[in-house]
Amino acid sequence: MPFRVYAGIDLRLPPAQVAAVAQRIESLGFDGMNVPDGVHNGLLTAQSALIATQHVKVATSVLVAFPRSPMVVAQACWDMQALSGGRFELGLGTQIKQNIQQRYSAVWEKPLTQMREYILALRAIFNSFETGARLQFEGEFYQFTRLQDFFNSGPFQGGVPPIYLGAVGEKMVALSVEVADGLMAHPTNTSPEYIEQILKPRLQNGLEKAGKAEDKISLMLASQVAVGLTDEAVAAAREKQRELLAFLYSTPAYWPSLELFGLQQGKEGLGAQLLTLTRENRWDDMIKLIDDDLLDKVVISGRYDEIAGKLKQHYANLSNWITFPVPDNPDEDEATKGVLSELKQA
Repeated sequence: MPFRVYAGIDLRLPPAQVAAVAQRIESLGFDGMNVPDGVHNGLLTAQSALIATQHVKVATSVLVAFPRSPMVVAQACWDMQALSGGRFELGLGTQIKQNIQQRYSAVWEKPLTQMREYILALRAIFNSFETGARLQFEGEFYQFTRLQDFFNSGPFQGGVPPIYLGAVGEKMVALSVEVADGLMAHPTNTSPEYIEQILKPRLQNGLEKAGKAEDKISLMLASQVAVGLTDEAVAAAREKQRELLAFLYSTPAYWPSLELFGLQQGKEGLGAQLLTLTRENRWDDMIKLIDDDLLDKVVISGRYDEIAGKLKQHYANLSNWITFPVPDNPDEDEATKGVLSELKQA
């Protein structure tokens, strides 16, 4: 099974460096790249990447939806589709309640209902852009009933951008099947065990309720990879992944995989311990709690000469859309090209 492989970029990558990194990603042979929306504005980052490249797809993974009006996002998406010839992909997510209310000062009341309306509103706006049809969307959270011709940019060659939903919980996964074009799985939920026992059944239930075929929904797996030219380099990469998982698993919303692994029972367990340590700013102690067994469940580790085979085995029959890291050291670029070439072979 040939894989579609996307690269990720550093959450803290300065805006001035985005263009060069995007060009490097394209030259390495990636099919696409994911841009974050956290430290920097995901829409501006995506625009910079699209302007700097010619072929690679650029996806927001994921754009925080609720602080932004669907009209503002729709306009940005439409413009990026037009300037790139249809290479932009919109990944959306809810984020967590505390961030929405305290960091963005935005509304968090019924996230499932609000996200459903958000995506349907986007589709209504896109339809008005593309066909000139009167804009008429009225929901509980969003109402769009006015779009004069003067403000309508009209159709272009490139089409409506696909919409992917970042989802963890059962209901949000079902929503991704109902109203989106695909699901972007969270990094903590990409182990084969979790995909087979939790994610796939949830997707199947959603497909049956929506009356859709499996090939109508895309699944991106945010593969967690520790790779290097030598065993020592792989070991160092694993430690970076250990640090990342300690941070991620301190968030209760990301505990489902810990529950599956028997590491979190209600308010007791690894996640709860990590959460307590974050409140005490004991970051070094957090890392010590992520043992090798958990690391091996979530992270695929290996040298460049073996990692493609491990990824194929790891994700066999689960998804053909994965992510792979861009090496920090340009000396590893040729090895990365080899991995990507092997992953794209049937």
